[in-house]
Amino acid sequence: PMFPEYSEQIKSSVADIKNIGNGRWGGAITAAKLLEEFVDGRPWVHIDIAGPSFQERPKLWLDAGGTGAFVATLIETLSQFATP
Repeated sequence: PMFPEYSEQIKSSVADIKNIGNGRWGGAITAAKLLEEFVDGRPWVHIDIAGPSFQERPKLWLDAGGTGAFVATLIETLSQFATP
């Protein structure tokens, strides 16, 4: 939801705009509002994969570090729209 109220979160007292919100939560919306400033009315989408893309501690089935979570799904989905 790109409600105008979220624009308050990218206002800055020392810069034109900032790329971080005012609190701990809502970072995906803040990032999207920042990107919205640069798209000049073009259709666009922001997909936030930061949370699942990094594993702090290893698990039995997953090493610590970058996971690539959602990347393969995104590529496969986008390839469905590609022209042959």
